[in-house]
Amino acid sequence: MDRSLIEEALDAMDSHGCDYGDIRLEYDKTESITIKGEKPEVIRQAESMGYGIRIFTKGGWGFASSSDLTRSGIVRACRKALEIARASRKAPSRNMLYQPPPGIRAQYATPCKRDPFSVSLEEKLALLCSATRIMSRKNLVKIAKGFADSSCKNKIFASTRGSWIEQEIITCGGGILATAIKDGEVQSRSYPTSFRGNFATAGWEFVQSLELEKNAAEVASEAAALIEAKECPVEDQATIILGSDQLALQIHESIGHPIELDRVFGQEASYAGTSFLNPEMLGSFRYASPEVTILADATTPMGLGSFGYDDEGTPAQCVPIIEKGILRNFLTSCGTAPYLKGKKRSNGAARAESWENIPIVRMTNINMEPGTWDFKDLISDTRKGYLLQTNKSWSIDDKRINFQFGVEAAWEIKNGKIGRLFKNPVYTGVTPEFWNSCDAVCHADYWELWGIPNCGKGEPSQTMHVGHGTAPARFTKVQLGPAK
Repeated sequence: MDRSLIEEALDAMDSHGCDYGDIRLEYDKTESITIKGEKPEVIRQAESMGYGIRIFTKGGWGFASSSDLTRSGIVRACRKALEIARASRKAPSRNMLYQPPPGIRAQYATPCKRDPFSVSLEEKLALLCSATRIMSRKNLVKIAKGFADSSCKNKIFASTRGSWIEQEIITCGGGILATAIKDGEVQSRSYPTSFRGNFATAGWEFVQSLELEKNAAEVASEAAALIEAKECPVEDQATIILGSDQLALQIHESIGHPIELDRVFGQEASYAGTSFLNPEMLGSFRYASPEVTILADATTPMGLGSFGYDDEGTPAQCVPIIEKGILRNFLTSCGTAPYLKGKKRSNGAARAESWENIPIVRMTNINMEPGTWDFKDLISDTRKGYLLQTNKSWSIDDKRINFQFGVEAAWEIKNGKIGRLFKNPVYTGVTPEFWNSCDAVCHADYWELWGIPNCGKGEPSQTMHVGHGTAPARFTKVQLGPAK
């Protein structure tokens, strides 16, 4: 699709007297590989190209998308969006105070050393098979899997305000999984984390940096050890230390989603729920202990939620969300931010899964700032507790208050030393109480970035890439027990 077609779309919006309009053209490419044993189980590649058009006129919003890359296709999509905008005036929404960013002309590209789509399939399969081969040698390990996923988005955003933004976003990631089986019992261990591994905005060099082959033997050994391990004890007032990867999902579910302003306004109620927060809490609500500071940072190098500009043309930003425990900001879009006190502008959190989806409020990189503790000192300072690692399951209510998380493994901490391994650990809590019980966070040497490529939200549902930076942290008075 050439520049003239995009300009024709903008001219069509202007000719109909629209208050505002934009077009977002995308070419998306994805690849997903799953190895089971030493054989490919899934090799999936896909490409798509199209555009989405938004029109705002006299208080009404319209959106239309199409893969028809012709002038007639552009005209039809503009007319459809305009018709929807006119019809939507009958049902006013919070987007009526929409405040688009000023016109921006810019380019952005993910820093990338090895384009994953230039790496041969043979090289990718060899890397994964090498790791699965090692895991398969371990007694009791009956299933060994390896994963590698890549994506590339090339997109142009243009608006009637004069914006013209070109971006290329490349993501890459992978992981391994060992599953041990004995007498009908099944236990698994994952590396570097569960649900296909870890992901980043980077090239194939990121997958290589994970050193899957080097860690394969330990992953298999821990899976086998879990078969023989005892069930996690029941404790109502346990002290727990969450490993960095598990803390990432804890942040995602009990902080990241509640701070999305569309949830706060009830716009997600029928699908993914709302939030226990409200705008009056900004600046006064103690969300967490003073040990906890959370940033929404779309500029984090290699963060899976990093980009140059969101899908409304707002520049990527670093925004304080929680400062020393106090709630300071929500994640906002151009249509939700003006409803906050002072009619604020978007902080750049409106994104769409693809060209055929309308942008909605989404997490970027919701990062927890590192603390001051050395991990070894944190363990030695814990008289009695448990180290929990790697998510296995989760459940949280539709206001994001009451939660339950299962993890793959727990290690007993006794008199400042890591001891026995336990299986099937589950911890539960109430979001504000849990976060206010945080009394220690490890320093920057233990801070890691985790990418979650499957965050679901919206109607129709959209799957988004988001990130979380974390270091291990300690929480007290937590209910802990085995999965039932």
